[in-house]
Amino acid sequence: MATTRTIDLRTEVPGPRSREVLDRIAASVASPLAITFPVVAAQARGATITDVDGNTFIDFAGGVGCLNVGHSHPHVVQAAQEQLERFSHTDFTVVPYELYAELAERLLARVPIAGPKKAAFFNAGTEAVENAVKFARAYTGRPAVIGFEGAFHGRTYLSLALTSKTHPYKQGLGPFAPEVYRVPYPNAFRGPTAREALQALRRAFATLVAPEDVAAIVFEPVQGEGGFIPAAPEFVVGLRELCDEHGIVLVCDEVQSGFGRTGRFFAIEHFGVEPDLITVAKSIAMGIPLSGVLGRTAIMDAPVLGGVGGTYIGNPVAQAAALAVLDVIEDEGLIERSELIGGVMRARMETWRDRFPAVGDVRGLGAMLAIELVGEDLAPATKVASRVVEEALARGLLLLKAGVDGNCIRVLVPLVISDAELDEALQVWESALEAAL
Repeated sequence: MATTRTIDLRTEVPGPRSREVLDRIAASVASPLAITFPVVAAQARGATITDVDGNTFIDFAGGVGCLNVGHSHPHVVQAAQEQLERFSHTDFTVVPYELYAELAERLLARVPIAGPKKAAFFNAGTEAVENAVKFARAYTGRPAVIGFEGAFHGRTYLSLALTSKTHPYKQGLGPFAPEVYRVPYPNAFRGPTAREALQALRRAFATLVAPEDVAAIVFEPVQGEGGFIPAAPEFVVGLRELCDEHGIVLVCDEVQSGFGRTGRFFAIEHFGVEPDLITVAKSIAMGIPLSGVLGRTAIMDAPVLGGVGGTYIGNPVAQAAALAVLDVIEDEGLIERSELIGGVMRARMETWRDRFPAVGDVRGLGAMLAIELVGEDLAPATKVASRVVEEALARGLLLLKAGVDGNCIRVLVPLVISDAELDEALQVWESALEAAL
């Protein structure tokens, strides 16, 4: 492996101080909160995390997609600190504040939806999804919601009903919300085709739920937890046509794919299709809890007064951070940067696909990329993916798995990563593949 420039491993991984803290976590924190990496963060900047033992890692996990502008960006930190000194909370629906309107205006100016639009802010991505369904149900007067195989929309109960991965998210936690139906999502590597997926949706209108009972179809333009599977353009066009035909609200979940991750501000911009509602979260505020629903005014205004809300909706400190995030994305050209680093990564990944038979697929949009690891007859190579992640960690790179079978490795690197750090990380990833394969 080439001499590293950013990664700095001073102890074994995990180091003694991390092990000590992890023991305390095991004794005091509920066990279902499973730890992915056995290292304990001390500080983080840009695309790196340094643990309590002084080991510095390059971070391709990005707080599971929350850190497109990087860790602790000084402009965002300053904005949040200044707002915290002014006031930290009022509950917007009790005493409102100007930040809320300013963030709504700036995001709505970017939303690829024509005509009058409004916004509402919440805390987590799952809240955004649940509230998008509330808006759609209030607007249509209908109960049913359609989602897709491989989808991830959150962990609260309506969102969890839409989420399509049983282990570990759903096992033993039912019953789930009623009137949620699931149909196939297109997958260029494994199938079905876009045409087959649309046929399955039309068939579902005959066998699962009548279209006149459907309030919303909720989809990810690039499935996140499902393995970074981009929708086929003809599939997205077909969804829009079916929603128009039957008066169904089309909800585009951009919680993981938004804020420049795919080389566009919103991933839906790749498809030339207007959804009715867009959900946002994760990178909106550099990991400070904030989410939102953006969309057509008629739908957003449909619930009765007080019909949506919550104590912390649109926290002012998080919104100040979000405004600063927009500044950083614009001032530092991070959307263009996403496309550039995505091109570099894809080119390297395709050499791995040529070199290693286990790398079955390389896919994604912009910097939202993944490799899928396979065995004989394209069987999901879940254990191989785990070994690659372990080998990468031992060399100082944090990688996350994805996919219903856990056999994909995804990239959620901060878009502020330097060229040198990116090259170093890809070298480490390649050496991890060599060690595992």
